[in-house]
Amino acid sequence: MSIIGWIILGLLAGAIAKILLPGRDPGGIIGTTLIGIVGAFVGGWLSSRFLDRPISNDFYDTATWVAAIVGSLVLLIAYRLLFGNSRERR
Repeated sequence: MSIIGWIILGLLAGAIAKILLPGRDPGGIIGTTLIGIVGAFVGGWLSSRFLDRPISNDFYDTATWVAAIVGSLVLLIAYRLLFGNSRERR
């Protein structure tokens, strides 16, 4: 899968992660989108590196989607833990 495919997958994975973890994010929609893209790359890399699951060239591979969504969820949770209080109203 090309870089463009991973970016599209990341955009969709970020949207799915946002649906699974609703709430107010410090970065808004742009931050969530970037987290989704990075999460897709990180999830794919971790899946291939530690789970011995090679990255498929097929865009519709279920394992690739799961890895991208899980990576996005992990990064979204970490982002909320690190920067979650930055948008609190005073």
